[in-house]
Amino acid sequence: MTDTTKRTRVRWLIITVLFIITTINYADRATFSIAGQSASKELGLDPVAMGYILSAFAWAYVLGQIPGGALLDRFGSKKIYTIALVVWSAFTALQGFAGFFTGLMAASVLFAMRFAVGLGESPSFPANARIVAAWFPGSERGTASAIFNSAQYFSLVAFAPLMGWLAHSFGWRSVFWVMGVVGILAALVFVKLIHSPLTHPAVNKAEVDYIEAGGGLVRMEEAETRNGAAFTWADVKQVLSSRMLLGVYLGQYCINVLTYFFVTWFPIYLVKERGLSILQAGFTAALPALCGFAGGILGGMISDGLLKKTGNLDIARKTPLLLGMVLATCIIVCNYVEQEWLVIVIMAAAFFGKGVASLGWAVVADTSPKEMAGVTGGIFNTFGNVAGIVTPIVIGYIVKATGSFDGALIFVGAHCVICILAYFLIVGKIQRLELKTA
Repeated sequence: MTDTTKRTRVRWLIITVLFIITTINYADRATFSIAGQSASKELGLDPVAMGYILSAFAWAYVLGQIPGGALLDRFGSKKIYTIALVVWSAFTALQGFAGFFTGLMAASVLFAMRFAVGLGESPSFPANARIVAAWFPGSERGTASAIFNSAQYFSLVAFAPLMGWLAHSFGWRSVFWVMGVVGILAALVFVKLIHSPLTHPAVNKAEVDYIEAGGGLVRMEEAETRNGAAFTWADVKQVLSSRMLLGVYLGQYCINVLTYFFVTWFPIYLVKERGLSILQAGFTAALPALCGFAGGILGGMISDGLLKKTGNLDIARKTPLLLGMVLATCIIVCNYVEQEWLVIVIMAAAFFGKGVASLGWAVVADTSPKEMAGVTGGIFNTFGNVAGIVTPIVIGYIVKATGSFDGALIFVGAHCVICILAYFLIVGKIQRLELKTA
C-alpha cells in the first residue's frame, strides 16, 4: 500500500478488470448462439435439441452457485476466480471438437461441454459482487455494479461481430477455439492486477480509508476474516427466509429471462425469423447490445445520483428498475412489425430499458450479510439463472410447436411485468440483512 496523501483511484482499475473479464464471460456463454445455426445444420440438431444445448450452461451454473459462493467466502475471490476463468476457457475451446460427432452424440457432447463451462463460470458473478463490496463505498456501488453487469451487453458488441466473422470465414469450430484462448490470456491479466484493498501495491491509505468510511468491506478478502466465516445451512435458511431477498431473487430471475433470450436465441431469431445471414446477425446483434450497455451504465449512475440526493436506497434502486422494465416490455411490439430495421430499433430500446433496470447486483451488495457475501450472491445468482434453464428450453418448444417466435417474445415481455411486481409488492425496504446468532 502506498502512502501518498492524494487519494488514489485504484478501485476504478479493479472495476475495469472485472468489466473485461465479465465481457469474456458472457461472450463464452454466447458462443453457441452465434455458431449454433451452422453447427445445427452440420450436426443434424432440431430446435428442441438446440434449446437443451443452449440451456446446458445454466444447469451447471445454477448448481455451482452456492458451492462457488462458499469457496469464495473460504478461500477468497482472487484464487477461486482465477481457477474458474481457466476452467471455463478450456471447456469453451473443447466445444470446437464436438464436430467429430453427429446427431444425438453431438448433442450430448455439446451439452456436456457447455455444462462444464457453466460450472466453471459459476463463482464469477458472486466474486464480482464480493470484490465490489470490498473496493467501493455505498455511494459508488450502483455505478460499479452496473459497470461489471453491463459487460453482458458489451460482450456482444465486442465479440458478436468477431464470432460471426469467424463462423463465416473459418467455420463454426473456430469460434470456440479463439474464445478459449482469449480467456486463458485474460486469466494472466487478472492474476497480475487483482488484489484486496489492503494488499494492492498501487493503493494508498487515503483511498482505503475513503472506501471503508463509505461502507466498503475492505477487510473481506483478508485470510483472518475468511477463516472466521464458516458456511452453515442455518445461515442459508435465514437468507432464504428473508422476504426482501426472495423478492430480489424473483426480480433477478425475470430480468435474466431477457438476458438469456438475448445470449441464446436472439441471433438465431434474426436468422430464422428475420432472414438475416449468420454474418449479418453477428453484426446486427451488436446494436441492441450496445444500447443495453449504455442503459446499464446510465442506470447505475442514475441510481447512485438518486442515493446521494435522497439518501434513500428504495428510491435509488427501484426508480431505474421501474422505468427500465416498462421500456423493456416493448419487445412484444416486434411481433407486429415487418421491417427488419424497425425490429432492431425496438429490440435496442427494450435492451436499453433492461440495462437501466439491471441493478440486482448493487442490491445484493447493499443487502448481503457481511459474514456471507459470497454465499448470498451465489443464492441470488442461483435464482436468477434458473432463467437460463427455463428460457432456452421453453422458447425451443414454442418455436417448434408454432413455427414462430411470436409466443417467445410474449413470454419474455411478460417477465418484465412480473419483475416490477416483485420489487414493489414483495421486496419492501432495501437494507442490509443482519444474521441472528444462535
